[in-house]
Parts: sequence; structure tokens; C-alpha cells
Amino acid sequence: MASFDISGKLIEKYDVQQVTDSFKKREFVLEIVNPNNSEWNDFIKFQSVQDKVNLIEPFNIGDTIKVGFNIKGRKWEKEGKVNYFSNLDAWRIESGAGSAAAPAQAAATAPPAAEKTSQDIVSKGDEDDLPF
Repeated sequence: MASFDISGKLIEKYDVQQVTDSFKKREFVLEIVNPNNSEWNDFIKFQSVQDKVNLIEPFNIGDTIKVGFNIKGRKWEKEGKVNYFSNLDAWRIESGAGSAAAPAQAAATAPPAAEKTSQDIVSKGDEDDLPF
């Protein structure tokens, strides 16, 4: 499994959600600056799960942070229809002051072992699809 790093400005930090008795998650959003046009900045939602839910706690809205994350995907079938979902699971968060705001392959440190994924993951559409 590949892991990635990205830096950006923290713009949202949500409360911990206890999804089931044995599964909890916390979501947060980074703004990634588009160097060609700030009207096209990316807003990327991450989740931290289980023992990682408090990783975001020391950081404040507006802070620049660097997030180490894995991309996880699942196939979901219901009533004969198949759908695919993706999650960005954060496993490391650090101060990102002075870091480049672009994705890059993670450093040699290995990510933690795979954890249970959320049951209420968000669907990933085509990159060119607009949300309206």
C-alpha cells in the first residue's frame, strides 16, 4: 500500500464520531493552494480513525500542516448495484510551516498497519465531475 504526504491550511476540524461501539473517526479538511489560480484551490477531506482521532487536536484552524495518509478503497454492493468508495486515512500530522503544498511520495517511514475503514465513506466520482 502506498502512502502519501501533502501540506495545506487546516480549514475545518470536526468532532470525533463514534460510528459503532468499536469504531470511531474524526474528519478534517485542508485547503491546498492552486499556484495558477486561487479560485481553483482544492479542499480535501481526511479522516483519522481509532487511536489516531486526536492527531489533529494540537492544531488550530488556519495552521499549515503536513499530513501523512493512505488511500483506501472499497467495493460496495446493494440491490444489485455496485459502487466504489475512497477514503484518505491520516496516520501522521505535523506542523507544515515552510512545507511545499503539493502531494509527494511519503518518506521512508512506514505507515501503521491497516485499520478498519468507516462504514459511511463518501463516494468518489470522476475527477472532471462538478458537484452540481
